[in-house]
Amino acid sequence: MKFEEKVMSDHNNNGDTEFQASKFERLNPTNPLRIVINNATRVASLSPDHLHQSQQPPPSQPSSTPSIPQQTVTLNSRRYTNKITLFLFLLHMLIAIALVAFLIFKGVEGLIQPSSDSKRRKQTRVVKYFLPQVEAASVLSIVLALTWQTAIRKWPNFMTHFTLWCSFFMSLSAGILLLCFQKPPTDGVGVSLIAFSIGNGLYACWVQNRIKFCTKILTLSLQPVSKFRDLNQPTFYMLGAALFWMSLWSLAVIGALNFYLPSLVIIALVLSLAWTSEIMRNVVNISVSRVVALYYLRGMQSSTKFGFLRAMTRNLGSACLGSLFVPAIEATRVVARFLNLVEGEDEFLFCCARCCFRVMESIFRYGNGWAYVQIAAYGKGFVAASQDTWSLFKRLEMEPIVDSDITSSICFLSGVSIASICVIAVSAWTSQLYQNFTATLSLLTFFIGYLLTRIAMALPQACVSCYYVCYAENPDNRLFDTTIKHSLDMVKSGRHVAVATPPLPRRFSSD
Repeated sequence: MKFEEKVMSDHNNNGDTEFQASKFERLNPTNPLRIVINNATRVASLSPDHLHQSQQPPPSQPSSTPSIPQQTVTLNSRRYTNKITLFLFLLHMLIAIALVAFLIFKGVEGLIQPSSDSKRRKQTRVVKYFLPQVEAASVLSIVLALTWQTAIRKWPNFMTHFTLWCSFFMSLSAGILLLCFQKPPTDGVGVSLIAFSIGNGLYACWVQNRIKFCTKILTLSLQPVSKFRDLNQPTFYMLGAALFWMSLWSLAVIGALNFYLPSLVIIALVLSLAWTSEIMRNVVNISVSRVVALYYLRGMQSSTKFGFLRAMTRNLGSACLGSLFVPAIEATRVVARFLNLVEGEDEFLFCCARCCFRVMESIFRYGNGWAYVQIAAYGKGFVAASQDTWSLFKRLEMEPIVDSDITSSICFLSGVSIASICVIAVSAWTSQLYQNFTATLSLLTFFIGYLLTRIAMALPQACVSCYYVCYAENPDNRLFDTTIKHSLDMVKSGRHVAVATPPLPRRFSSD
């Protein structure tokens, strides 16, 4: 048995952080020297003579026994993950920066050198009645998002119930307010918000039996946050970067009105902003996941700044790839669950529900939101981390538990709540200034408020993911409560458990 210890140091302005990683390589299975290494055990180094004598095989054993390879798992992988996606994102950012700069130039040109007085008045009106509301909505979203995150960390039980019903009332109130303006554009947005609020209310009633388990896990998973006072720093960095980029993005939207095909240009800007903000959210997710996962798995007090630098460099490709697929996968899960509820005895809905379940089951093996924990801890690629994580869940038969977790839904509805509050504030403000911009600004502020809130809510979601994944990797760890084990015992015994998922669609009967 050969033992090699490697010490890696990260030097920065605030101090030095040292990380130790151990690599073990198995030589010959017939070696009589057997060393058992526990988490808290250190092995003394052996002298070369003693090691040479110990490695001599006994006469009765053949010396040509092949060695058994063992894969080394390191906590400080230096390789860049998902390089192709990383290259595409960097190329996208170069194009986006060039496009935003060009459109800002076109907007300034339209103000300084207009081709006609009507265009000058239009440009001035857009700058006066459009830009201030967008900036105010961005700042309001950040303040509310940080306040909301702090409240969830301090009062998880209350905030879980509050978020479920606040999103319902806020989206319903925003929709009713937009209907009161009695204009076709605002009526369309208002009807959409009211329809969403109805679905939100039905969902809040449906998950009542899961809330107790969710709040228990959320409370337990947020306990390590108090041990790392700088754990929220990646959130602050990303929110600041998002605010700066969205300010430039808003100016580019104004400039797009003076360019060819403004609708297509604005759609391209919206898609670019959605992907970029989702990557920012996952950077926070990976940064927090590394700190919390190493605390659970190794008992290490890892540096948050070091984890953030890894997320911005070596693990950025995985964040980019996950940002493309995880939202679509989550949407597939929502559709599948909805169809499972309403399929009844309808053959068409039965086929759709069954198809969605099969697609969701196959896709979840290659891409899921739980993968960011292993990406952060071990530096794996997104697909490999997704497969390994789902294998851990299947080994302990945890699929019904993790599939029924509503933490991601709470984070999503937090974004909807704050976005709806921004819609109410901005639409009321705009209606007093220039009503023609009310529908456009309502959609834009909802979009911006939701994206900024999701960045802030990445911290509690990362903590919950670490709790599940690290439990699956080491269920005997004393840091974990017996809540998951008790729920697993109930699922395996076939008894009713509050977190169990709805059954698969029953086979359609022609009777």
